Formats: sequence, C-alpha cells, structure tokens
Amino acid sequence: MKNMLGVILFACLLIGCKEKSKDQDKENVSSSNIESTMNTSKESEWTVLFDGTSFDGWHVYPGGEVPDAWKLEDGAMRLRPDDTRTDGNRFNLVTDKEYTDFVLQLEWMVTEGANSGIMWGVVEDPKYIEPYYTGPEIQVLDNINHPDAKNGTTHQAGALYDLVAPAEDVVKPIGEWNTCEITINHKTNEGIVVLNGTKIVEFPVTGEGWDTMVANSKFADWEDFGKHQTGKIALQDHGEKISIGYRNIKIKEL
Repeated sequence: MKNMLGVILFACLLIGCKEKSKDQDKENVSSSNIESTMNTSKESEWTVLFDGTSFDGWHVYPGGEVPDAWKLEDGAMRLRPDDTRTDGNRFNLVTDKEYTDFVLQLEWMVTEGANSGIMWGVVEDPKYIEPYYTGPEIQVLDNINHPDAKNGTTHQAGALYDLVAPAEDVVKPIGEWNTCEITINHKTNEGIVVLNGTKIVEFPVTGEGWDTMVANSKFADWEDFGKHQTGKIALQDHGEKISIGYRNIKIKEL
C-alpha cells in the first residue's frame, strides 16, 4: 500500500512539473514574441532611402531621371562626372518625397579635392537654379585640399554651411567612409549633426535663433533660403570633375 501511495505521489509531482514547464514555455514564447515585435517596430520606424542596388526614390534636380554621371558601385552611389562636364552642368540628386521632421543617417566619402553637401527643406521649382537656394546644407568636403576649407570653419566638413562650425574636426582621411546623422526637428526646434559618433553641430531650425544666424551669413538677402520646413533632401553636385560617394542612406520621420 505504501508503495502504491509513493507511486501515485511521484506521478502527481511529475505531472505538476510538466504543467509548470508548459506554462514557463508559454511565458517564454510570449516574452520572445513581444521582444521580437518591439525590435521589428523599432526597425520599421526607419525607411531605407538607398539600399545600394538602385536609385529608386531619387531623381535629378529639378526633375528627370538620375543621369549616367551617378554610378552604382559596391553598394554606394558615386558621382563620377566625365570630361564633358561644363560649368553649368550639375547633377544634384533629390528625394522623390518631402520631409519635415526626421533623423537622417548615411555614410559619405570624398576623394582628393571633393566638395558636396547634404541639404533639407529643398523646394523643387524651375525658378531655383540650385537646391541650395532653398535648402540649408551640411558640408561634405575634403578639408585638406579643397580651397573652400580655407574660408573658415563654417565651410568645413560637418558644418552647417556658412552658419555653424563643427565643434571639432572628426573627419576621416580621404577615401574612408564617414558616418553621419542629421536630426531636424521643428517640434523641439533642434538641429543636430553627429559625425563619426561625435556630436559636432547644434542649432535652432526656426524662429529668432535661426533668423539671427541667417542674417549674419552669406544667405542674409536670399529670400527663400531656409524658409520651408517641409521639403526634399538633396545630395549636392558641386560641379567639379571629382568623385564623391554616399551609401547606407535611411530616414526616420519624427
């Protein structure tokens, strides 16, 4: 009888352990699903603007297909103008879509003597010859060899061009990729540039602070410069016969 009771007790304990194990498994699966959903949600906040395989989502300013001067090479878009370029022949790229508040992440690389820029708030209209007539610019530059770097630190790589100089020079050598994050948030009136992991520029994006900066710059008399909170993002072709490159471009709207 004692042996029978022992067997029954052991069986009950075994069944209880199995049920507890099943409950734990369910909890683990549920927790895993929640974590997976959270990760997916965080990742889905970002929109890829350039995946390295096509120019989908981009066109040349102020309208038209991406020209042959821009190449797809090793997962990057590279501007490689040929010897037929003339002074008025520019191949600025702009996004098909307009943005207002966002975080933009990308990588850029320059060759010797290169000059480019990343702009936002760009209005695409034939009356504006270049994107920079409306869009403020984060400078992309060879600080060593391009003459514009000698025009002051507000013209050097990472600067809010002619408005705010980078707090320090963290640019990588020519031929290496720089990681850049640009935040434009009109809700909080913040503009932030992080280059290679270091915050180098902060500025207001609207209001009296912005107006004061512009009034003390070369853009003081430019009627439409920086006036549009919503606009396209542009990658500048400065008009020289020198290569620049961009890759891993994505955006998160705020």
